[in-house]
Amino acid sequence: MKTNKFSEELFLKVPIVGIVRGMPFDTIKNILSVYADAGLNTIEITMNTEGAAEMIAFIADNFGSTLNVGAGTVCTQAELDIALNAGAQFIVTPVVNQKIIERCVNIDIPIFPGAFSPTEIYNAWEMGAYMVKIFPATQMGANYIKEVKAPLNKIKLAPTGGITLDNIETFKNAGANAYGLGSSLFDKKLIEQENWSELKAHLQKFAEKFA
Repeated sequence: MKTNKFSEELFLKVPIVGIVRGMPFDTIKNILSVYADAGLNTIEITMNTEGAAEMIAFIADNFGSTLNVGAGTVCTQAELDIALNAGAQFIVTPVVNQKIIERCVNIDIPIFPGAFSPTEIYNAWEMGAYMVKIFPATQMGANYIKEVKAPLNKIKLAPTGGITLDNIETFKNAGANAYGLGSSLFDKKLIEQENWSELKAHLQKFAEKFA
């Protein structure tokens, strides 16, 4: 297992997790520098992406000081082993899996378990979650974050799914602590066109929300 540590300082500076799912390795290589240069610091490779372990290892080896790299969609102990051996600095799950959460806590790897109901959110936090991923976030909207935060104000929440430039401020005002973004962040058209300057400008708009 590689020893690059998750940088909380980098993450909290711009608490956006860029979620990469189903993107080819060559494309990832092209956008990493653009992503980092735009001021974004944390990226997640989902384990159901072909070559996920190789991607994680590449980022950990080549961008270890500028990017936090994590593994997403970790559902089993076997997937967790693969992710950690590749160099994942944090783990994201779609559900509350107690064994995976407790193992990450024991080895000091930040984990963002996915939860939806207040009970799931509370239980994940009590198990030691670094933050709890609320998914799908836009199903209930920013008001849901605000309502959950009222009684559970000490729990850190990271809404994921459907967060855009237009609504991220609303979620921020509702009390969100971090944000998971996929397609709204990695503009498919700009990537297909290899328009890296426009992609950088697009990504910078998100980073500027936390300037």
